[in-house]
Amino acid sequence: MEVYRITLKKWSKTLKASGFPGRWNSKGVFVIYTSSTRALTSLENLVHRSGEGLNKLFRTMEIKIPDDLKVKDIKQSQLSKNWYKYENYGECQKLGDKWIEESEYPVLKVPSAIIKMEHNYLLNPNHKQFQKIKINTIEDFQFDPRLKE
Repeated sequence: MEVYRITLKKWSKTLKASGFPGRWNSKGVFVIYTSSTRALTSLENLVHRSGEGLNKLFRTMEIKIPDDLKVKDIKQSQLSKNWYKYENYGECQKLGDKWIEESEYPVLKVPSAIIKMEHNYLLNPNHKQFQKIKINTIEDFQFDPRLKE
């Protein structure tokens, strides 16, 4: 399976997690966020960056997850009605933190909060099989300036 990540150029050569909190992880819990398509990863970046931050040097990373790696799947039906709202980050963070702590699966499939029928894939950089996940290609990426004028 191929997944995608848009990141600043300086971070695009390695699969590295920052430990910053996100929807599916608490502060200090290291997770790499990817998406099922280039378009979804672009939208995910768009909603989390200010307009001024969109004119920097970005790269799209195409990442290969081997088919034999186990993927834990969190389905929308397992979440509360308003799981996608900012005030409910805690619900999702508990699930993501538990996935990291248990370290049974190297990949976590989660619904996108932006497009409910699409998915993001979280990578556990501390999982024993993480080294099997590889960067296929790195491409230049530029946000269209009309997106956040």
